[in-house]
Amino acid sequence: MNKIIKLKVKSSYVKSIKAGVPLIKKEAIQNANLLGEEGALIELMDDKGAFLAKGYYGQQNKGIGWILSRQKDEQIDAHFFEKKVKKALEHRSFLFNDPETTAFRVFNGEGDGIGGVTIEYFDGYLLIQWYSEGIYQFKDVLIEALNKVVEYKGLYEKKRFDAQGTYMADDDFVIGERAPEPLLVKENGMNFAVYLNESAMVGIFLDQREVRKKIRDQYAEGKTVLNTFSYTGAFSVAAALGGAIKTTSVDVANRSKSKTIEQFSVNGIDFEAQDIIVEDVFNYFKYAGRKNLSFDLVILDPPSYARSKKHTFSAGKDYSDLLEKAIRITEKGGVIVASTNCSTFGMDKFKGFIVKAFQQANSKYQILEEFRLPADFKTIKEFKEGDYLKVVFLKKRS
Repeated sequence: MNKIIKLKVKSSYVKSIKAGVPLIKKEAIQNANLLGEEGALIELMDDKGAFLAKGYYGQQNKGIGWILSRQKDEQIDAHFFEKKVKKALEHRSFLFNDPETTAFRVFNGEGDGIGGVTIEYFDGYLLIQWYSEGIYQFKDVLIEALNKVVEYKGLYEKKRFDAQGTYMADDDFVIGERAPEPLLVKENGMNFAVYLNESAMVGIFLDQREVRKKIRDQYAEGKTVLNTFSYTGAFSVAAALGGAIKTTSVDVANRSKSKTIEQFSVNGIDFEAQDIIVEDVFNYFKYAGRKNLSFDLVILDPPSYARSKKHTFSAGKDYSDLLEKAIRITEKGGVIVASTNCSTFGMDKFKGFIVKAFQQANSKYQILEEFRLPADFKTIKEFKEGDYLKVVFLKKRS
């Protein structure tokens, strides 16, 4: 490993680091000019030179690195990575032992002790996502750790540290055998087609596993369902398998139609009996209003930030207005699944957006249940931004 760079923490930030915050922010460091190449190991000290923590330097949109250990004598080496990976795998043993679910997260960044990297399991294949050049310097060490503690058929990676933290298009295959395309995985008995080497996203968001199951098992039967920002239609599949009368999937991306058809097909669902619409969701809400369309179940899971030809959406600013539009085309007694993956606000603020939306729509509601991240997306209380998912099932009462 590289030599350790000693950095002084400004006094106003010492308390938060001692309290367990794992993210290292540039503004917290007095002598950040000492930082050279990403991947360097760093040691944090207070004003008096007392040891605080050690970690690595890696630029990403959240900060300049992550704390890995608060023990001065702990070495950041192959054994350290092996220990962290082994503990993470033990935490997911219940999923490895579930034949009905073959896709889940096995390592969740700072939640499992190493910020800036996640690992997902897809029916015997592993996918590593690197969020900075800094953590990418530990690639060989992490793969060595994986080779020691888990069996897998093949390994893929996504490098997400281009400008603005965007995905770097590449051949994402690393070692082992290549996965079939599509690779079929199971989630609570549902089938999903994923592509590990196609683009930044593989075709399913694993953090919504429990929400999809709930929709299938308790909310879909006999209902008309609208799935907005539908991506590859995973929520629509869950609703259809749960006995929905009909699903309508709306997404602006052209690829969403063929991808949604594929997801219906691998589950034996007649996609021609469903509506799959390539359209800006905001335009669709206007259309639905003009045509007096309404639905029993509306799923509202927009990206944190989205831009189309005519609309720009930011969850922190615009969620209430978007939810108001959904309320207006939801039947009285119907249910809205309000969801956001935005990390810049918490559940209390999100519930404030819900209150505002129903006031604007002159409507009343009841909260039926709430969901956060599932257990495989492990988080720590000292880093609230990591616990980003907020889902609230709302019954429209008037």
